Amino acid sequence: MFSPSQADVRHFFCSVYAKALAGQPLEAIETIASLWIDEHPEYHGELADVDAALAAMEQVEEGRTNPFLHLSMHLSISEQCSIDQPRGIRQAVELLTHRRNSLHAAHHEAMDCLGKMIWESQRAGRPPDGDAYITCVQQHATRD
Repeated sequence: MFSPSQADVRHFFCSVYAKALAGQPLEAIETIASLWIDEHPEYHGELADVDAALAAMEQVEEGRTNPFLHLSMHLSISEQCSIDQPRGIRQAVELLTHRRNSLHAAHHEAMDCLGKMIWESQRAGRPPDGDAYITCVQQHATRD
């Protein structure tokens, strides 16, 4: 299993941003990451300076979203949907996308479910519950 460090994740997203700005060719996963980076121009300043991004790893600001975690979750959900793992996530996110008329909005709601699943797994010391994750996304898709 691939387990990148915080530094690896920050290097990756900063590198993707730099390559995209320079018009350099991107690998497939970098292309997906670049599309999500484009959706979040508010993060571009932080992605432009890898040294500052690495220096800020230990700083947690109350009420502020971590752009690297946020983009990682977009990338995770994109990958989950591409291989339909956990089984049913693709259909659930597609339904949510249709209901919200926005893939971006659907991802943000699915992130809530993904974060909840991870938190509950860690808190209970159990493996992640993919069925609960799918159910949560489906519930978001069926409510207004």
